Amino acid sequence: MPRLLKFTPEHRLFREQFRRWLESEIVPHHETWERKGLVPREIWTRAGELGFLCPSLPEEYGGLGLDFLYSVVIIEECAHANASGLQLSLHSDIVAPYLEHFGGEELKRRLLPGCVSGEHVLAIGMTEPDTGSDLAAIRTTAVRQGDEYIVNGQKTFISCGQTCDLVLVAVKTDTEAVPAHAGVSLLLVEADRPGFSRGRNLEKIGLHAQDTSELAFEDCRVPAANLLGEAEGQGFYQLMRELQQERL
Repeated sequence: MPRLLKFTPEHRLFREQFRRWLESEIVPHHETWERKGLVPREIWTRAGELGFLCPSLPEEYGGLGLDFLYSVVIIEECAHANASGLQLSLHSDIVAPYLEHFGGEELKRRLLPGCVSGEHVLAIGMTEPDTGSDLAAIRTTAVRQGDEYIVNGQKTFISCGQTCDLVLVAVKTDTEAVPAHAGVSLLLVEADRPGFSRGRNLEKIGLHAQDTSELAFEDCRVPAANLLGEAEGQGFYQLMRELQQERL
């Protein structure tokens, strides 16, 4: 059956390069990573060095400005190699687009090049212990105090939770908003900020090499400039826009 996706010779060359990397540097070690529950941090910087992270980001932010089919190639080849612990697509195709599309210019220029190089590993914190996937019911709060937000709450089942350097957190900036989703905002939190902590690396029935964690925020101070969008309360609409690609 002919493929509907129109891969070019450039896509095929990229596929060959990525497949060789998987075969030489990922597959021989993946079983060990499955037992340890974690892919080594240096794999991310190696992927960045080879141009396998955030390929669609514009060149002005350090990316290659390539089309989404390059990400499709990466997803297909990881699946073919059974490299389930390698969450490149989560980083490149799920989280990075939020920062690209909704982050302020200073935030993008400061952080996106590190996402391309592998200096920063990305995660997204939506699910909470008591709310599941009901984003309107989240309880993690971010209260504005001057030029900072004070974040308090918990997240769970967060992929790359043990590895991430930056986590995009769904928070309530208005707990009294009606409807409830109008009080949701997205805030980028650096993992080295006081008040941020990682819980246990959760055991799962599959995807063992993919670290999946609990995260906690206790009076975690985050610059107000880390808010995505032009104002508070835009988070639910940002999520609805980007979740379409995530679901694909």
